[in-house]
Amino acid sequence: MPITPAQTLVERAKARIETLPPEEAKARAERGEALLVDIRDVRELDRAGRIPGAIHAPRGMLEFWVDPESPYHREVFATDRQLILFCAAAMRSALAVATLRDMGMENVAEMDEGFAGWTARGFPAETRD
Repeated sequence: MPITPAQTLVERAKARIETLPPEEAKARAERGEALLVDIRDVRELDRAGRIPGAIHAPRGMLEFWVDPESPYHREVFATDRQLILFCAAAMRSALAVATLRDMGMENVAEMDEGFAGWTARGFPAETRD
């Protein structure tokens, strides 16, 4: 049986989730309506930088940190604010949002173009010293 290409999975996920342009993600976060959640690997954050104020939740732990029944649950995810996930280029974030929707989360979206789109617009980013 052939393997379904990752790009096909991303396209299927994007067809059923909310995707926000970086400008809208930034505006919602600034208004306190949303939390930006960076799902990139820590090495990516160190290499490329971070969005100030974004929560880091590595993709491999996201479901466990979000799940209130998990021993790994993080209280920051027990919020009424929308979670806006992003990765480097909005592929992993699409899959992650689809998975959180499958878990029953409704107030979750992804940021289109990911961190690359954020920085391309000149929005603030910080690097580790």
